[in-house]
Amino acid sequence: MQQTTNRILIFGGGELDEWAVKLIRESDTLVGADRGAWFLLSQGYRPHIAMGDFDSVSSEQMAHIRACAMSFRDCDPIMKDYTDSELAYMWALEQKPDEIVLLGMTGTRLDHTLANVQLLRRGLEAQVRTTLQDAHNRIALTASKLVLTDEGFSYISLLPLTTEVHGVTLEGFQYPLQDATLTMGHSLAVSNKLIAPEGCVTVRTGEMLIIQSRD
Repeated sequence: MQQTTNRILIFGGGELDEWAVKLIRESDTLVGADRGAWFLLSQGYRPHIAMGDFDSVSSEQMAHIRACAMSFRDCDPIMKDYTDSELAYMWALEQKPDEIVLLGMTGTRLDHTLANVQLLRRGLEAQVRTTLQDAHNRIALTASKLVLTDEGFSYISLLPLTTEVHGVTLEGFQYPLQDATLTMGHSLAVSNKLIAPEGCVTVRTGEMLIIQSRD
């Protein structure tokens, strides 16, 4: 049965391919941030909104995006304080969806990749479930509890986003933890695996990145 969650997919200017298209549901709101809007159009999808400075597309591509997107918002590429991805994410949070999925947010620019991972803190603060996904990884952030299901990812790693994360308990994992403390800069919780259909991560204090990955 198709899910009907109020979900927004944001397509950025990073690495995108057929894997991203397969994630689209008919009920999704599609946001194209800069070159992400061109990707959607090239795959036969009209963005519900296209936004950014569009410095990563040609003038002809920008004209096509402007003509085809249901809504279009551009900004000066110099006089702005946010990346295109953050602008799109801020807009998405204002819509108060149940879920936001960030796509095309990783690639050759490590600075942009790390900045996009840190956007997950905004979703945590707004209590909007957010994941960042690429062809090999799905990343979420929790400060309380997160339930994971086996969806074909080989590994699950936990990385503190705060200096320390206390009260970490893992259930349904090959290497369980009980009321543990994880410290930034240590690799204790890297490359774990699910041994049950579901795994539960519980955190008492601190913020924890949960990365599901496959080679």
